[in-house]
Amino acid sequence: MNQELWNSVDSYIAGKLVGEDLDFVLKASDAAGLPPIAVSPAHGKLLHLYARAIGARRVLEIGTLGGYSTIWLARALPEDGKVITCEYSARHAEVAKANLQAAGVAGKVEIRVGAALDTLPQLSGGEPFDLVFVDADKENNPHYWQWALRLTRPGALIIVDNVVRGGKVAAASDEPMIVGTRALYDAVAASGQPATAVQTLGVKGYDGFLIALRTDEA
Repeated sequence: MNQELWNSVDSYIAGKLVGEDLDFVLKASDAAGLPPIAVSPAHGKLLHLYARAIGARRVLEIGTLGGYSTIWLARALPEDGKVITCEYSARHAEVAKANLQAAGVAGKVEIRVGAALDTLPQLSGGEPFDLVFVDADKENNPHYWQWALRLTRPGALIIVDNVVRGGKVAAASDEPMIVGTRALYDAVAASGQPATAVQTLGVKGYDGFLIALRTDEA
């Protein structure tokens, strides 16, 4: 098993089940110098299917980057649906804005620029979200988890990306991203919310995502 094989399988899956109509978003992001850390096409389609499966109308995303996952989520929503996405970098937000416009979903998306821990409190008291996708700085994942619980309705899905980190999550490490990821697991376990995590292999290497169901007891 090697990265070349994982890439090949991901390409096969994308060719059969995902399609290439959003490849321009990844290319535009690369051309703008954004880091190549967007979700894979297969993962983007998975987020889309999760949102459709629960009939999501309001989605919160933490970590916009170039808007690739944002577009997949926005496409899953009804015409009156809304994605609110938080992005720390003004430069990334500008690239994402152009990509959203080109994809025809700009009317469904609101980008909030700044540190998410500063912008998330502004959403308190508003209409709750049906799905939250977290793909931002891993050090703050435990805090993002708490905000996801506060801002969602019972029955909502909370999905956090990059929770395996090449297997480092199961090993002793003082890397801030690993420490933050392990603290996320502890926070989820302590919350009592039904949750699991899935390991993945593909164009993004060896990683995984966590998915939780927000219940009445949150």
